[in-house]
Amino acid sequence: MSTNVRRRPGPRDPVPAEQPTETLLERARREVFAAHVAEPPAAERSQFDTQVQAKLVELTGSPVRAAAIWAKATKDDPALAALNPNLASSGAAGTRKPVSEMQPPLQSSQRGGMGAVPYDTGTLFRVWAPGADQVFVAGDFNGWNPTEIGNEFNGNFSLDYPDAKPGQQYKFLIRRGQDWMWRLDPRAAQVTNSSGNDVIYDQKAFQWHHDLDFKMPPKNEQVVYEMHIGSFDDAPGWGPGNFDSAVAKLDHLKDLGVNVVEVMPSAEFPGDFSWGYNPSDPFSVESSYGGNDGMKKFVDEAHARGIAVVLDTVYNHFGPSDLPLWQFDGQNFGNSGNGGIYFYNDGRKSTPWGDTRPDFGRKEVRDYIVDNAKMWTNDYHVDGLRLDATYSIRDAGGDGYKLLQDIADAVHHDAPQKMVTAEDLQSNPWVTKPTAQGGAGADNQWDPNFFHPVDAALTASSDQDIDIGAVAGAITANYNGDATQRVVYIKSHDEAANGHQRLPSEVGGWDSGGRNALKKTLLGAALEMTTPGTPMLLQGEEWAEPGTFAAETPLNWDNERKNGGVESAYRDLIHLRRNFSNITQGLKGNNVNVFHQDNDNKVVAFHRWDQGGPGDDTLVVANLGGRSLKDYALGLPSDGSWKVRFNSDWKGYSDQFDGTNSFDVGAQPGGADGMPFHGQLDLGPQSVVILSKDR
Repeated sequence: MSTNVRRRPGPRDPVPAEQPTETLLERARREVFAAHVAEPPAAERSQFDTQVQAKLVELTGSPVRAAAIWAKATKDDPALAALNPNLASSGAAGTRKPVSEMQPPLQSSQRGGMGAVPYDTGTLFRVWAPGADQVFVAGDFNGWNPTEIGNEFNGNFSLDYPDAKPGQQYKFLIRRGQDWMWRLDPRAAQVTNSSGNDVIYDQKAFQWHHDLDFKMPPKNEQVVYEMHIGSFDDAPGWGPGNFDSAVAKLDHLKDLGVNVVEVMPSAEFPGDFSWGYNPSDPFSVESSYGGNDGMKKFVDEAHARGIAVVLDTVYNHFGPSDLPLWQFDGQNFGNSGNGGIYFYNDGRKSTPWGDTRPDFGRKEVRDYIVDNAKMWTNDYHVDGLRLDATYSIRDAGGDGYKLLQDIADAVHHDAPQKMVTAEDLQSNPWVTKPTAQGGAGADNQWDPNFFHPVDAALTASSDQDIDIGAVAGAITANYNGDATQRVVYIKSHDEAANGHQRLPSEVGGWDSGGRNALKKTLLGAALEMTTPGTPMLLQGEEWAEPGTFAAETPLNWDNERKNGGVESAYRDLIHLRRNFSNITQGLKGNNVNVFHQDNDNKVVAFHRWDQGGPGDDTLVVANLGGRSLKDYALGLPSDGSWKVRFNSDWKGYSDQFDGTNSFDVGAQPGGADGMPFHGQLDLGPQSVVILSKDR
């Protein structure tokens, strides 16, 4: 035993030698069950558990010893374990030390950090529990015999435990009055599962290989791919996909031209299949996905391919199930429906996902969330965070807005190039203004001003229902005059579920692989890739995956081979968007002019440019209608030959397409559409043509 062990002052009544642990437990049961002829069967004795535990406290004179006796009993007795899962799961399998050998409390720690933080010869444990009278830690390192943690008298309890090592399991035991509660560590860096034990984890142990070679893609070149680890590369049956299986498909994304992967929430959640928006242990990586090292390997391998990783995070609510934060130190402030110290305990607690909105106004809770954000960017090397439902955070008033600012400032302070993306969906420009200007500080936000008008046009049942003016507005919308502050998409996980489907199924119904579905898919893809903003694909979109997005439904990679032409079109569009051939620099620029709107023929045309000139000026002409248009006239910004760089009606993308020949356009004198020149080209139905000039 280390020499820095300090015993509590005052006498400690020893357990009489003639009364072993089992005798005390038997006596407690006998006295509680005295009114019964025989001890009730296990299935009927759960109602007496509290009385038995209270009797143990009385007999031992020590709540700590009583808790250890009960923990051992529920560990060794399957019947009691079934009745008391929280106590039963408090330790790992193995032999426990007798209560008489239980270790005395250690001094509070002088080290920095929260949770379980390994150091050279042991581990720091520190937990915030302001309503607790005593806090203990039990684990593999002390035979699961609770050791009392020193009270810092600031709401925190801590100790340095010299024998605790990474890989060992642990749990906290909290006493408040007469109540004893086993609790998972709110800041546990690793858990066995959402209802299991904590695991000491060393964040510094992982060996990174590719970080020094990675550079964050510039904002105006980013193409985002929304990925759900559990369903991205998985086979039906058994468990979900994991980080290793996703790594195996990263070359597919690199070949496609994707340079940012936005990973849906991957903090620990109950069960194995979930979207991840129900985090139970926010500081732990989902165990069924491969855990902490699995995620770090995924990030490292993405960086090796020049792909940034943005992690989806959930701070608008926690849980609501398997939630160790709930009434963590026993406090509920007079209402059993209140969550206690981590949550609002008034009307602000309510969210669409449960009464678990964190108390953003409480410094310790705000620090908890900001530290979580910093953990992902610093320890896991992710290149940005997506903040889920920030409108719900802002619903808490100034507290929530201040939290958003604190997160943005923390992320940008450590690494200015890292991204904060807000899913706000309220078209609020203040969300993406810098905090120095009073904004919330996000770099960009998902833009409903693009999705809704474009989705309405793509899913319209007839041409007369297509509003070209609304589509034009979707193309030109921006926040604070900066196109990179918006994320544009034709489907997200939400818009492909919740009563909706992926675009091919919404358009084609039973014929989701038919001509109409594929035409509309590429029409949407072309608008997505050429509109000012950061384009985002939903996994599988690149090959027109049909159906509904669901955590339990793996992507069907056979569809990639079936619709290889559609994937080729996506690849061509992404390469143009990123200006791989140095002929479409304008698609990376901030400038746009929708110069042609024809609501009769359902045609919209717009001009994109950065600095302007050959290889920069780029024209996009979209025929959203169902008719072919021959010798269609429109304005041109300069003279010379405008080359066709992309035609979505090409039969190489699908033999179901018309194959309309949209030839290069020679500019002719005479203005049109406010442009100094004009020209004509043929347009296939429901198709897009992209043109630019050679340098």
